[in-house]
Amino acid sequence: MPLLQVENLTKTFGGLTAVADVSFTMQRGEILGLIGPNGAGKTTVFNLITGIYRPDRGRIEFNGRNIVGLKPHSIARLGIARTFQTLRLFPTMTVLENVMSGQHCRTKAGVVASLLRTTAQCAEEEKTVAVADRCLDLVRLTEVRNELAENLPYGRQRLLEIARALATAPQLLILDEPASGLNEGESLELRMLIEQIRQSGVTILLIEHDMKVVMGVSDRVIVLENGSVICAGTPAAVQSDQRVIEAYLGKEED
Repeated sequence: MPLLQVENLTKTFGGLTAVADVSFTMQRGEILGLIGPNGAGKTTVFNLITGIYRPDRGRIEFNGRNIVGLKPHSIARLGIARTFQTLRLFPTMTVLENVMSGQHCRTKAGVVASLLRTTAQCAEEEKTVAVADRCLDLVRLTEVRNELAENLPYGRQRLLEIARALATAPQLLILDEPASGLNEGESLELRMLIEQIRQSGVTILLIEHDMKVVMGVSDRVIVLENGSVICAGTPAAVQSDQRVIEAYLGKEED
């Protein structure tokens, strides 16, 4: 059974069709790149999978379960986490607190237990801190765990958002342009981190405009143009496909 199966996904906004009959599957443990020109519908696909939008037509199955219609927090609890194209951190919270917040969908202690500091609540909090520290160690932010998120350089804020997503204990991690704004050295570190995350057992769906990143880490690549899939295959096959070249560079007129 595929981990994720998307069938005939379609979404329109007024008279604009943002996503048109998009279908693909993801196997456990793979890295799938989703690329295309600006406005191709990539982020809309992410928003449909994570419950931010509801499709007009189509089916999305995760671990064999139809997740269309579920709220974003319910989808996160099932095991799908994401980052965003624009940073969504809590700037006045510490780095550690930001990552701890990612575990909200996994914790059970309520307001009363937190106020009374019950034994179960204290044990749960200790576990939450331990998980957050492991995520920070993976992205190499342990030494700044007590810094405010807003004080981190932009590249490290990107890593912090990935750590917070990992704290939800996902089976599928969806990354929306994680290399945006990074320099060449930071992009190389990101490629290494993505591979480490895959080795830890997490499947990755990736939108990225940095071709060195997406072609360097992806097992397969899907190309969207005007909301439709125009090509899918290995990175090498996709890069040499004439339809992809025309989508990015334009077609020479006779």
